[in-house]
Amino acid sequence: MIRHYFGTDGVRGPYGGPVINENFAARLGCAVARWALTRRPASAGDNRVLIGRDTRASGEPLLRALAAGLSAGGLQPVSLGVLPTPAVARQVKTRGSTLGVVITASHNPATDNGIKFFTTGGAKLIDEDEAAIESLLPPPPPPPPSGELRLDETATAIDARNDYCASLINNHQNLLPREALRGWHIVLDTANGATHQTSPDVLRATGATLAHLGNAPDGHNINAGVGSEHPALLSQTVQETKARLGIAHDGDGDRCVLCDETGSILDGDELLAILGTHALARGRLASNTLVTTVQSNLGLDAAIRAAGGRTVRTPVGDRYVLEHMRATGSNLGGESSGHIVCADIGPTGDGLVAALSVIRVMLETGKPLSELRRVLKKYPQATRNLRVRERRPLDELPALQAAIAAIETRFAGRGRVLVRFSGTEAKLRLLVEAETDAETRQGLDELEAAARAGLDVL
Repeated sequence: MIRHYFGTDGVRGPYGGPVINENFAARLGCAVARWALTRRPASAGDNRVLIGRDTRASGEPLLRALAAGLSAGGLQPVSLGVLPTPAVARQVKTRGSTLGVVITASHNPATDNGIKFFTTGGAKLIDEDEAAIESLLPPPPPPPPSGELRLDETATAIDARNDYCASLINNHQNLLPREALRGWHIVLDTANGATHQTSPDVLRATGATLAHLGNAPDGHNINAGVGSEHPALLSQTVQETKARLGIAHDGDGDRCVLCDETGSILDGDELLAILGTHALARGRLASNTLVTTVQSNLGLDAAIRAAGGRTVRTPVGDRYVLEHMRATGSNLGGESSGHIVCADIGPTGDGLVAALSVIRVMLETGKPLSELRRVLKKYPQATRNLRVRERRPLDELPALQAAIAAIETRFAGRGRVLVRFSGTEAKLRLLVEAETDAETRQGLDELEAAARAGLDVL
């Protein structure tokens, strides 16, 4: 199914470029409204669309343009202000709204922005929905709003933020009791992004003391040297302050990485291994199944299998993880990037929920993070990203296909190769796993050489 604008997680690109601009945002809003009303007429109930954003300066003009298109299409836009992506999804579910939208480019730099959507219940759009929306895009210029456009967000935004925090603070059954972390010192990096108010509020309610990094958003510094993509400062601060652990979010809060007490960074595979094996031991992993993507390390499969469970792999993208979780009845899934979905707690990936869930394992086992992470023994893995001028279909690159086949034959089932285009950037992503570092490096070099033979690599 061909989609020209939507990628693995909504629409994303440089602000002011051919896609992420006010004109396109208004047209997209109109198309989404038309699509939504064909599925659920306005007379059938709540036709509000809840819109959150991260801290990028471009977020407000894009939000207003999108809202104008939604209004022209017959829906009622409601701004939630700056709010983490998982909080918007939760609001859509609890308020029964028609749609939720987040204006964000997640972990990308401040010069980028994007738009992603949630349907009723807080679920992300599926491929067929996105293709249908694209087919309804009106031609330029953007449609005018129907009547006066009002987006007074103050009270609604505060309510939404408070509701989200309270839902986590008071979820003692699945997360942490109040004051459970009294005496704990935690380093928190909120990437100058959407979690800079919510995550510290929730963590302080557990009794923890915080060293708070990335907490001064100015519209232009989101993800700039901080957050889950840049954890060096987190690691340094954990070591300097002798913290129990560190937590780093991305710009919109739907992913996280953790840092153990020694300063070592844990990725999403390690978090999934800790959560999955502990849930299996306690009888909490629904269907004994953990869902992850083709990007995850083969060691994760081995860890879950040794604990009595199974893994199911999906294409890259947390929405595919969610689809397969629903299909298999699983309540835990995620990606190596740090998107972790704890379905018993929320409808989508939530970096703060993931962090709290791992802390709960620390409390229940009495073990530090440096010990818990040993449950995952990773295969040596090497990755490389090549920025390309054009995304040519991979099956039209014979040299690359031959290299993939040769490497897989050589590995004979004791390793793997993954080659794919990024869903959000003009990059070819190469991944090789094998039994030794030398084999992974050799395989990666062979893949890169073959890719350069068929693509215009910048």
